[in-house]
Amino acid sequence: MTREIKLGNKLAGDGHPVYVIAEIGINHNGDLGIALEMVKAAAHAGADAVKFQKRTPAVCTPPEQQTQMRETPWGYISYLDYRYKVEFDQEAYTEVDRQCKKLGIDWMVSVWDEPSVDFMEQFETPAYKVPSASLTDLSLLKYTRKTGKPLIISTGMSTMDEIHRGVDAVGLENLIVMHCTSAYPCEPAELNLRMIETLRKEFPDTVIGYSGHEVGLVPSAVAVALGACIVERHFTLDRAMWGSDQAASVEPGGFEKLVKYIRVTEAGMGDGVKKVYESEMSSRKKLRRIKDSE
Repeated sequence: MTREIKLGNKLAGDGHPVYVIAEIGINHNGDLGIALEMVKAAAHAGADAVKFQKRTPAVCTPPEQQTQMRETPWGYISYLDYRYKVEFDQEAYTEVDRQCKKLGIDWMVSVWDEPSVDFMEQFETPAYKVPSASLTDLSLLKYTRKTGKPLIISTGMSTMDEIHRGVDAVGLENLIVMHCTSAYPCEPAELNLRMIETLRKEFPDTVIGYSGHEVGLVPSAVAVALGACIVERHFTLDRAMWGSDQAASVEPGGFEKLVKYIRVTEAGMGDGVKKVYESEMSSRKKLRRIKDSE
C-alpha cells in the first residue's frame, strides 16, 4: 500500500512534495480583513493551504470555563463571550473561501464539535482536522469521518494508547497522523521529533505529518528529513498581536523562508543509493591521484 493521500488537487505522502499548512487558527482575532490579508500572505509565502478553527462555543467550551473572566481587546469579558468574538460565521467563511479560490490556495479547518462539522459541510474543503485536544473525543472523530473527507488527527498531549484508540475509531483509510507537542511555544527538548519515525513504524501505510509550535524554523525542516510528509505551523502577520498563539507563530517573511528550507530539505534527501554525479566528474578527473580502488 502506498503512503499517500489526496488533498484537493495535490498528492501528499512519500515521494510527493511536502504539503505545507499555514495555521491561521484564531490569530485573526475575529477580524475578517486581517484573515483575508493572512491568506494572501500565506499564498505568497508558498503555503499549500491555510487552516482555521471552527467551534460552536456553547458546545465545546467546558462549563467551568464559560463564566471565567479575562482581559481581551473587547474589554473584561467572560471566556464564552471571548470565544464568540473570534468565531467566524457563514458570511465570513464565504469570503475566506472566495479569497482562497482567487489565490489558488487550499483552506480547511480544525473542527471542535459536531455542529461545526455540519456547518463546514457547505464548503468544499479538502480535509478536516480534529485537534489534539479532541483526540480522545471518539464520537467527534467518528462523526467527522462520516463526511468521507480525508481526516487529519493531531497527537499533542496524548499517550500512545490514546493515539491508537483514536486511529482505531476512524480506521486508516484517508487518514493523516500529525506528531505534535501541545506547548505554546514548545521548548526544543520537548519537540521529540523522533516520534515522527515512531509513528511511521506504528502506522506503516499512513501519511505522517508534523504540527510544530516551536520558535524558529529549523525543527520543521528536520521533521521533513525524519519523514514528515505534511508540515503545519502557526501563522501570523505580527507576533506582537494580541492572542495566546501569536508567540508560537511564524510571520510572513519567516514562513517564506520555512517553505524554502522544506523544499531544500526534501530535494537534498535523495534516494540513498550512492552514485557519482556528472557535476563531480571534473573534480574526479583532476583531483583523484589513484584512479581505481584496488
